[in-house]
Amino acid sequence: MRVDDLKYDLPYSAIAQTAAEPRDSARLLDTRTMTDHIFTELPALLEPGDLVVVNDTRVRRARLSGVKAGSGGQVELLILGGNEDGTWTSMIRPARRIRPGTVVEVGETAFTVIDGPRDGVVRMEVAATDLEALFDRVGEMPLPPYFHGTLDDDERYQTMFARVPGSAAAPTAGLHFTSRVVDGLVRRGVSLAHVDLHVGIDTFRPIAVDDTDDHRMHTEWCSVPVETAEAVEEARGRGGRVVAIGTTTTRTLESLGRPDGLVASGVMETDLFLRPGSPFTVVDLMVTNFHVPGSTLIAMIAGFMGEGWRDVYRHALESGYRFLSFGDAMLCERER
Repeated sequence: MRVDDLKYDLPYSAIAQTAAEPRDSARLLDTRTMTDHIFTELPALLEPGDLVVVNDTRVRRARLSGVKAGSGGQVELLILGGNEDGTWTSMIRPARRIRPGTVVEVGETAFTVIDGPRDGVVRMEVAATDLEALFDRVGEMPLPPYFHGTLDDDERYQTMFARVPGSAAAPTAGLHFTSRVVDGLVRRGVSLAHVDLHVGIDTFRPIAVDDTDDHRMHTEWCSVPVETAEAVEEARGRGGRVVAIGTTTTRTLESLGRPDGLVASGVMETDLFLRPGSPFTVVDLMVTNFHVPGSTLIAMIAGFMGEGWRDVYRHALESGYRFLSFGDAMLCERER
C-alpha cells in the first residue's frame, strides 16, 4: 500500500492540548452507526459476554537530559527499552555528531554509545545498576512532541491499569477508563483481561518509505498471561467478542493469535506490522484514539476496518473530535 494513502489533513486546532477531565468525559464515536457518545457510554455499546482486554504497561520517566563528556554539549535521551545483552536502546538528539564511543553523562551516570545512530536511535551501555531508580529520580515523563500543554500530575499520562514499567509512551485508549466505566462494564456482564506491551519507537515515528511493504517495524516486548488466553477462549465459547483497548493491545493479541480466533499465552518480541491485507484473527472490536497521518497506527486501522476509516476520520474532524494522545476515541469493528 502506498503510504500517501494513509495520510489525511490534520489541522493543528484538532490536536488535543489538554486532557479531558474527568477522563471518561472524552467523546466516543461508534463507527458502526456513526453516532456520537461520551466514553461513559462504552458499556452500553458492548454486549453481555464480551471480553475487554487492556494493556497494563506503565510509562517510564524515560526522558533524560545529559551532556556529552568532553564537549559539554546538551543531549536528550529517550530510553526505549532494555536488550537481552544488558544494553539499552534510546532515541538521541541531536544525533548529528554522535558516534560509537560517545559518552553521555546524566548526573553521575555514564551512557556510552556502542552502536548507531541509525535514524536517531542508538544502543548504549549504561554504568548504573538500577536504571529504573535513575528514571524515578531525574527522568521526565516522555509526553508526545505534538502536545504543548501541561499536566498537573504525571499520573494523568498513566492509565488506571498501569502496572508494569517499560513503555516510552502511554497506551492512550486506556487513558479514558475510570472505575465508573469499569463498574459499568461489570454490571453489563462484560469481562476484563489484560496483556502487556511496552510501547516503543514506532509510536513516535512516521513511515519514511513510499510503500508499506518497505517499512521495517522495530520490535516491542509483549506478553499474554495464561489467564487472558483462557478468558479469550471462554468468551468465544459463550459467543462473546474480543474488544481490544488500543492498538497496542490489538498488536499483542494478534502477535500471539491463532487462526481459530484464540490466543496463545507467552512472551515475545513482536515486529508484527498490521496493515491492509493483514489477517486479524482475534480482535473483533477495537477502542482507539485518532492517530497521526501516515503512521503505522493508521495502517493498522485501515487494515482492521477497511477503507471506511476515511469516512470515520472525516466525520470526526467535521464534528470537532479531538485527535491524538489526549484526544477522543472511537469504537470500530473488524471488517469481515
